Amino acid sequence: MEITQLKKTILYPSHLKLNAKLVPYAGFEMPVQYPEGIKKEYQSIRKDVGMFDVSHMGEFEFSGENAERFLQRLTINDVSRLYNGRAQYSVMCNQNGGIIDDLILYKFKDRYFMVINASNIDKNWSWVNRNLIENVEVKNLSDSYSLIAIQGPNSRNTLENIFQQVNDLKFYHAREIDFNGEKIILSRTGYTGELGFEIYASGNNIQKIWEVLLSKGVQPCGLGVRDLLRMEMKYCLYGNDIDESTNPLEAGLSWITDFKNQFIGIENLKRCKSNGLDRNLVALKLEERGIPRKGYLIYNEDNIIGEICSGTQSLALNCGIGLGYVKNGFHNIGTKISVSIRDKKLNAVIIKPPFIGLTSLFA
Repeated sequence: MEITQLKKTILYPSHLKLNAKLVPYAGFEMPVQYPEGIKKEYQSIRKDVGMFDVSHMGEFEFSGENAERFLQRLTINDVSRLYNGRAQYSVMCNQNGGIIDDLILYKFKDRYFMVINASNIDKNWSWVNRNLIENVEVKNLSDSYSLIAIQGPNSRNTLENIFQQVNDLKFYHAREIDFNGEKIILSRTGYTGELGFEIYASGNNIQKIWEVLLSKGVQPCGLGVRDLLRMEMKYCLYGNDIDESTNPLEAGLSWITDFKNQFIGIENLKRCKSNGLDRNLVALKLEERGIPRKGYLIYNEDNIIGEICSGTQSLALNCGIGLGYVKNGFHNIGTKISVSIRDKKLNAVIIKPPFIGLTSLFA
């Protein structure tokens, strides 16, 4: 049996030095937790500031006179609404409307910059090239960029000592700036539900920025707390909550689905919209002690109505929370359900997301 060598980000030596617990993730050896523990990491993000190494993410660049037209067909959001320095959340669908990947798309003057999930880089690159049209140039820059995310209510105050340009950066906007001899990207985006910024740069400059932030006492955070933070906001995780067997409408992503444009997969999504959905992604909260996990069955009385796709223990609510798909008709807010955990059905209720109240997201 062939053993696949795990990739390492440029910050791997720092993770070792910090005694992070490392795990395989999307083909990389990544920090899941640091010695301070998930609770400390969580409080840093929700109350102060923390940072993540997310250099495993993939990046594609699109340019040429037909780049906008191509991306309008490749992705489901309205690309024409983008302007220089603007970002949008979107997905790529297959011909059946299944989600190939979710992504963030940026526009910078004469080019577009797409950020994708690490586990899908090769698949996405193949899909992009299979559907490529004339007068579009596409580059896979995944090995050229490293990425760190600085998140939390004090992220702006922390970063403005290094980058004054973060002061007036609006939500889902980005800016290219000169730093240490290269153009880097500052983006006001994140995966935590808090005020936050993401920095795309060469490995050497990411190392420099990371070390400066460490010296300022910024808490490094791992994938474990990142998953908890995104779940409390009901942000989808590819491979759990969305994949090619799910479509954007049932995943609650109709708000980014632009039916005015002829994107790949639109015909099937139009049929789903017209005929009604068979299932819906819901947020649920356990009313008894327990943690819902991926694959656990969801019941209405004795009838199976769905399955958990993501679950964890919320530190904010001190109870088990989950995301899951349930049959249409059982997805309404306040619906009482149960989740089978270790052969015992535990009571739960479907809630309106996010799981937590006010955050610093739009501060």
